[in-house]
Amino acid sequence: MPDAPLKELLATIGMNGERLAGRVNALAETLRLPQRVHPKTPYKWIQGQTPKPPWRSLVVQVLSQELGRTITVEEMGWPPDEPDTVPAAAGLQTPWTAAGTLRALRAVTHAGLMDRRHFMMLMGTALTAPAHEWLIAHPAQAAARAAGSNVPISVVDDLDHITDRLRRMDDQIGGGQLLSLIHEHLRYVTTLLDEHSYTATVGRRLHATAGELLRLAGFAAFDDNQHARAQRYWIAGLHAAHTAGDRALGANILGFMSCQAKDLDGGREAVILAETARSAYPGASPKVRAILALRAAEASANDQTATATRRAATTNRAIDAAFDALADQPTSTGDPGWSYWMNLSQAHAQAGYCHMKIGDYRQARFHLRRALKLQDSTYSRERALRKFLLATTYIKQQQPDLDAALAQANEGVAILSSEVNSARCLGHLRRFADALTPFRRSAPAKDFLAQSRALINSRP
Repeated sequence: MPDAPLKELLATIGMNGERLAGRVNALAETLRLPQRVHPKTPYKWIQGQTPKPPWRSLVVQVLSQELGRTITVEEMGWPPDEPDTVPAAAGLQTPWTAAGTLRALRAVTHAGLMDRRHFMMLMGTALTAPAHEWLIAHPAQAAARAAGSNVPISVVDDLDHITDRLRRMDDQIGGGQLLSLIHEHLRYVTTLLDEHSYTATVGRRLHATAGELLRLAGFAAFDDNQHARAQRYWIAGLHAAHTAGDRALGANILGFMSCQAKDLDGGREAVILAETARSAYPGASPKVRAILALRAAEASANDQTATATRRAATTNRAIDAAFDALADQPTSTGDPGWSYWMNLSQAHAQAGYCHMKIGDYRQARFHLRRALKLQDSTYSRERALRKFLLATTYIKQQQPDLDAALAQANEGVAILSSEVNSARCLGHLRRFADALTPFRRSAPAKDFLAQSRALINSRP
């Protein structure tokens, strides 16, 4: 059997079979895959044997990292995995340059929502590595392009207006229904960057628009439980924010990555991402400072590697920093448009969540009630989330109040049934239903569970 391309590539990077086995096993562990390969097995691949899934995808991922360019299974002469199983960062290990950003944008947008590959979520250092790279990357050169028809700045203004409307639609109906629309808008912006001419100023604006769309698409995917896809959007978004020279946007994307890690029990990763975001942002916008401080508070409240005392102390410090920031006056440049959602209502809601996680249910209720009182009625998803959180505080307190809990939960169910499509909201409903276990024999709890059964048992 003839030698496979693997032999030549391993010789180029000075890696033998045992080291390759170690690298792919480490990657498998990071991705929480149960399989491991024997240290001698790669020698069979070197001699031309085709690896079984998921090793084909993991080998090309290791090779891509080592060579600094994308290696595909087809280039190796192998058939794709069935399904093609790759880490969420596949194709996104690009240079922190305008050209590298375009490669990342193409990798995310051109594949489309029907990409047949199965993306595996990044965990551990694989998740925090893009944050570190973004933090230390040299500033990108001017993002101008000379070829193609010109993009006037008025077009960017129109694109940003559409992006703003998509953000507000997401607030009202949830991300799952909007993802395809956001993706297509992002694809159009990518085409402008890739095929048209623009000045450096317009180029930076277009990259910032792409970065915010990637942030929004990632959140829509996250809200729909498409976690690996969310990570792909966000990593590409970091590249776009870097090319735009927009530190606040990049820090905000890291904040959302932290939020996801926190929800998926990645306590330490959530803290690292949140604190990286805070350290990277110079702090001109009060709203952005508040957003990043509250992400850090949420991460700390969920960090099970810390003691209860430390969790409470770091959480409260971050909450205090957020409210202090909101009390400041914005600078002459104002707050970024995407930070519109951060206000006292949102700050109280996130503070309430944090106090609930550290077991301070009285303080949690104070903040959640303030959030609901101050809330704009158009934020349906947030209202449902807050109702479920408030209901949970009544159930988990030392002397549970079932009637108060069910009153709040029923209001949340009504919103979720009629207005919002959000897997995250469903998750909070299911967690509340689980908390009702000690009360399942009571008539009110039985009625609630029966009436909300269709929602509780709906798609994950």
